[in-house]
Amino acid sequence: MLRLFALVGALLLVSTPSLAQSSAPAHAASPGAVLSVELTTDGDGRPSYTVARYGKPVIQPSRLGFLLVDAPKLERNFAVVGQSTRSSDTIWEQPWGERRFVRDRYTELRVNLAERGGLKRRLDVVFRLYDDGLGFRYEFPDQPSLKSVRIAEELTEFNLADAGTAWWIPAGEWNREEYLYNRTAIDQVGAAQTPMTVRTDAGLHIAFHEAALVDYAGMNLTRVEGRRFKAALTPGLDAAKVVREAPFPTPWRTMQIADSAGGLVMSDLILNLNEPNKLGDVSWFKPTKYVGIWWEMHLDRSTWSTGPKHGATTENAIRHIDFAAKNGFGGVLIEGWNQGWDGDWFGAGQDFSFTRPAPDFDLERVAAYARSKGVRLIGHHETGGNAAVYESQLEDALDLDARLGIDTVKTGYVADARGAQVMGDDGLVHFAWHESQAMARHHLRVVTEAAERHIAINPHEPIKDTGLRRTYPNWISREGARGQEYNAWGQPGNPPEHETNLVFTRLLAGPMDFTPGIFGMKTRSPDGVPTTWAKQLALYVVIYSPIQMAADLLENYEANPKPFQFIKDVPTDWADTRVLNGEVGDFVTIVRKDRHSDAWYLGAITDENGRVLDAPLGFLDPGRKYKAQIYRDGPNANWKTAREDIVVEERTVTSADTLTLNLAPGGGQAIRFVPVR
Repeated sequence: MLRLFALVGALLLVSTPSLAQSSAPAHAASPGAVLSVELTTDGDGRPSYTVARYGKPVIQPSRLGFLLVDAPKLERNFAVVGQSTRSSDTIWEQPWGERRFVRDRYTELRVNLAERGGLKRRLDVVFRLYDDGLGFRYEFPDQPSLKSVRIAEELTEFNLADAGTAWWIPAGEWNREEYLYNRTAIDQVGAAQTPMTVRTDAGLHIAFHEAALVDYAGMNLTRVEGRRFKAALTPGLDAAKVVREAPFPTPWRTMQIADSAGGLVMSDLILNLNEPNKLGDVSWFKPTKYVGIWWEMHLDRSTWSTGPKHGATTENAIRHIDFAAKNGFGGVLIEGWNQGWDGDWFGAGQDFSFTRPAPDFDLERVAAYARSKGVRLIGHHETGGNAAVYESQLEDALDLDARLGIDTVKTGYVADARGAQVMGDDGLVHFAWHESQAMARHHLRVVTEAAERHIAINPHEPIKDTGLRRTYPNWISREGARGQEYNAWGQPGNPPEHETNLVFTRLLAGPMDFTPGIFGMKTRSPDGVPTTWAKQLALYVVIYSPIQMAADLLENYEANPKPFQFIKDVPTDWADTRVLNGEVGDFVTIVRKDRHSDAWYLGAITDENGRVLDAPLGFLDPGRKYKAQIYRDGPNANWKTAREDIVVEERTVTSADTLTLNLAPGGGQAIRFVPVR
């Protein structure tokens, strides 16, 4: 069927110059001539690249190369000994996602580099240029002078041409990715994780990240001077941050580039730079919404550990299954079901069993009851960061899940940074960073083992998302940022701007299991949940994930059926997605079309400032009437004083209409558009 959507791809090869003609610049442009790249070598044979947009510099000369642990660095005495370009234009179908069909249209430039003396090593640099961004990676060919590659560091640079503002979180700190975003001048950034988003003073938006992180260390960015950044690989188990046998490619280093913040969200660059689906038919995974035994622990109403407050009891699980079945939810998450939660498990995890339930939890009975109600349990495997212990039980645990009909598992790696534990090639357990090469291997093993049993994986405290869900579509979502639970604890939670930052930073990498839908605004945090009810509903549209939790206590939903109706109605799988407006950290309006009906959904959110936004409805089918079911902030709504003030109303609209969205401070608006028959 996909051949019907395939576009004609053209292949253009450029002749390879001889070594005597070496060091001629290599150049290519994106299909629409929006972006161009040039790779050159200087008088010392140092390779560097530049990027321009419509002829205007975006990335000034930036170094390429590697420091190696046990060999001279790959940086000097290189010549361009060959280059070739090819173009491709195809459309592929997502089994689930933000949109059903994705266009993959690019120009590829391959540059062959060779040392002019010494070891005469070779290295290819491959660029793929899209009109909305580019990626480039290194490829180490099979060669006698460099068989085993032990990388100490990349010398890759990103030297921004223009001044501007950056949104970023720190790298190399104890709390992994779970930080609030800094907003600084570009030349005030320190060590940053990716995605890092910048907006130049001229209004150009650029998001730096990586794609296809496989058997390699995750990349951070360190500002060297001015606006020049250098790749900083996550440390490994010894002096080498990456150990690979040639031939192999590195992950893609990516830049999404757009005139508007919304253009970054609309880019499919990260997905397109990953390999196609390797799993075949994955129709066994069904995007869904779920409830669970989770929020009550964060509120300290119950505990993960056994005892008088234990949350994961048989009776509590059955209560949640009944609620899910009654209200149309596909899954129930039960945390604390297994042995190992008693005592010190944080950053340890040696006592966790992933097959033995707690004494007051009858796993077999609960799983059978869920199946009888048409509900699936969502498995939970918290490791305490101990990947070594988890891998020793992994196959048995997944076999048990498959037998019980558990087709989605939430994993967890709660440990401080560099507190993960992995089994080394020496047979010993080593401490590792969450985004080290060892953990990249671990996560992919979990995903592939799960796929063999038709189980989907949703990791928390994860390795970063780099679009591998295209290649392994059972890698459905993950955390990787400050989630809703920060609003429950006895400390200041996420400020109102947090979600408007996430849309244009973390969420550019892929889906996030943020756990929205809180109605109980009073928590252990002094600020409670710093949003309005309408914003909590809008997050189901704004923050994408193929699984979405109705995270609050069941009694809060039962007591508020009108706003709860939107959570029951909103789907988790989309045919199309569009951004109507938005600015990083300030506001955003996103509309999505249900993949299984003609209904559209709108979500708009703002930061601590109230806003009035226009929402043109041109995305609706022309000539057709729709019933707009509106969930908006009430006249007194405010994230500080009146979070529960919400108005639920209906009106008839068409594609010719423009709605005015009045968002309260910390507020939002959610709308369901249903065609009128």
